[in-house]
Amino acid sequence: MKMLRMLGRGIRDAFKSVFRNFSLSLASISCITITLIIVAISIILSYNVTNFTKEIEKDLTIVAFVETDATEDDVENIRNELEKISNINQKEIKYESKKAVKEAMQGESEIFNSVMSEWNDDDNPLKDTFQIKVKDVEKITETAKKIEKIEKISVVRYGEGIVDKLINAFNYIQTITYGAVVALILVTIFLIINTIKLTIYSRKREISIMRLVGASNFTIKFPFVIEGMVLGLLGSIIPVLIIIFGYPYLFKITDGYVFTPLVDLISPNPFIYQISGMIVIIGIIVGMIGSSSAVRKYLKV
Repeated sequence: MKMLRMLGRGIRDAFKSVFRNFSLSLASISCITITLIIVAISIILSYNVTNFTKEIEKDLTIVAFVETDATEDDVENIRNELEKISNINQKEIKYESKKAVKEAMQGESEIFNSVMSEWNDDDNPLKDTFQIKVKDVEKITETAKKIEKIEKISVVRYGEGIVDKLINAFNYIQTITYGAVVALILVTIFLIINTIKLTIYSRKREISIMRLVGASNFTIKFPFVIEGMVLGLLGSIIPVLIIIFGYPYLFKITDGYVFTPLVDLISPNPFIYQISGMIVIIGIIVGMIGSSSAVRKYLKV
């Protein structure tokens, strides 16, 4: 009960202090708001880059060409061997006969249709294929080599070279975006600590009186920590509004993609609420850390 009363009094005093020292509080809130907007943009970018990477990885396919003299038993044996490879998604093994490949190509182009319509089953130079998707794209080269060793498999193709460079590029981009988010959060903490220091310094006399009457370090620090959390909460309001109204608008005017339909944006719902929740939590935590650090290090409480 004592703790609850202290918490209630701390929250009440924190709001009073925010409005009593409005100009300095406004400076802290503005600092938090600006940095949280940048953090929010970075988080949204990082999530969309990660989503785009995953979507591209899902579409990466290994194509295994079957030798022309392979029988139905050979084809079934190839399928069984493919299912034994741990990195292959068994539900994503698709077999296409050379007749089906021919018909698909005919449907894609009038030129192909004109040329291939004259082929009968014996004249068809195409090969039966297995289209295979892997669980871990970073192991795609290793998996392709295992497929090549299967009897009656003539050639394996998966865009080798390009795919490896693409995967490395995606990993590099993800590392940069995650690093940018962490760096911005650290910068936010630093800025808030220095801004809140001004607020606390202006109340140095108040803290000195509290110490003279025998208040403990916790009793002195607690209201300031709550005040920092309140400042963080208030500073997160505008970034949250920008996320909730801005991202759906961006999604609408871009038709849900950037530059090309291949680069899809994450659907707004429930994405905007998840990001908003993260921003509020970051604001509160950063405000709490900023206040606590300012009281402890600057005033030597």
